[in-house]
Amino acid sequence: MVKQVTEVKPSEKNAAPQTIIVDGTNMIAGRLCSHVAKLLIKGNRVSIVNAENIMLSGDRKLIIEEYRKFLEIASINNPKFGPFHPRRPDTMISRMVRGMLPKNKPSGKTSLKRLRAYLGVPNELRSKKTTQFDDAKIRRPSPYYTTLGELGKMVGWHE
Repeated sequence: MVKQVTEVKPSEKNAAPQTIIVDGTNMIAGRLCSHVAKLLIKGNRVSIVNAENIMLSGDRKLIIEEYRKFLEIASINNPKFGPFHPRRPDTMISRMVRGMLPKNKPSGKTSLKRLRAYLGVPNELRSKKTTQFDDAKIRRPSPYYTTLGELGKMVGWHE
């Protein structure tokens, strides 16, 4: 009996993980997070730069009002037990990506550890190529959107 050996082609999950740097300037937050979550689940390391320039679509007053209501949620026993609400843009975007990952499964926990978000562009990433997703770019003029930096300043973030 002769065994046949077939060549195994690397699939997306078996492919070597890459480090992907995503520029968040003028990108819609939800669409950006869904792309980043898919990349993380595939095993890639993802760094999001310029997190303060990521856009939220909708009425500015309603977004800020909703986020302030979200900040009022606290523990009945003691606020030190959580929930903890992010006010910095880089932690806000990390929290949004966490919401799109299966955070209670081992795959989700390890994929969240591969995510990094930065305000501005750190020195070690300046020379590297950044990517943007075409379907996540804003389509209307920027006054129709609110940046995460503006939202953070309105809810208590101090640079």
